[in-house]
Amino acid sequence: MVGVLEAVVPSIAVGLIFWLAMRFVVRADRNERTAMAALEAQEDRERAANSAAPGRGGSDPTENV
Repeated sequence: MVGVLEAVVPSIAVGLIFWLAMRFVVRADRNERTAMAALEAQEDRERAANSAAPGRGGSDPTENV
């Protein structure tokens, strides 16, 4: 019985480490996508507010420089 545990424990440990690493990667990706979506939404709101303001949003690309 001890021989079987000695054979199985390393595989379980490696599997657990892999699972934890993948969990970390997936969560980091999800958090980054959420942050990017929030940033893009904020930029869209700012762009919409600037284009609605008088004297803004013209066709001159150097206007806001």
